[in-house]
Amino acid sequence: MAHFQSKVIWITGASSGIGEALAKAYSKSGYSLIISSRREEKLEQVRELCPHPDRVKVLPLDLEMYEGFGKIVQQAMELYGYIDMLINNAGISQRSLIRDTDMHVYKRLMDVNYLGTVALTKAVLPHFIERKSGHFVTVTSLMGKFGSPLRSGYCGAKHALHGFFDVLRMEHEKDGIAVSLICPGFVQTQVARNALTNDGTPQSRNDEATSKGLSPEEFASRMIRAVNKNKFEAYIGGKEIKGIYLKRFFPKLLHKVVLRSDVV
Repeated sequence: MAHFQSKVIWITGASSGIGEALAKAYSKSGYSLIISSRREEKLEQVRELCPHPDRVKVLPLDLEMYEGFGKIVQQAMELYGYIDMLINNAGISQRSLIRDTDMHVYKRLMDVNYLGTVALTKAVLPHFIERKSGHFVTVTSLMGKFGSPLRSGYCGAKHALHGFFDVLRMEHEKDGIAVSLICPGFVQTQVARNALTNDGTPQSRNDEATSKGLSPEEFASRMIRAVNKNKFEAYIGGKEIKGIYLKRFFPKLLHKVVLRSDVV
């Protein structure tokens, strides 16, 4: 365990689902953690559930308030003195048709899923450059590689993350900085319940496909293995990951398969 104690990992979206499962798994391995989300009370509960809560620090964070991330990163740095890995996990999904969706919904999806993530990454980047070491791990989605009905804004934001982080990897590999993009399929989280509908209100119900997905614990275990291998991209889920390869080689077939699938 001593080997891991000096490693500091910052996880966003850590108050539930994938983020919570990652916090528990990394804590079990002895890492020092910073856990963030908007819900401070829930973060405190997650901290207490971690195997080593004394090495878990809570730092509330709202991705929509990205203008102030310089100060937030300074606060994070003061907790341990350095950061080894930033896991960009926080985000929000969508369930609405393009024709019905208000523009402010698209703006919020971009602010949270893309601009907030980019702003936090940019605020941490100088620290990684200075140390000549660091790992950005961004949880995107299979929807960052291909599309699906009712998720137009979500897909757009997740596609954008792939473009940004591919370039970040190219520009800063020379600085000892690694970048991993993790693409979940269906995972049993609150993502569907919290998904924005056409007017910005949450869907407030689960999707059948989501309810049948991987458990957050199984997903976290697979994700950690991929991160440890420094994979550029990892696709984690059930049969839905086949869509990656259909998109690459048979895009028209993927179009037909998605339209026939129960994705909601």
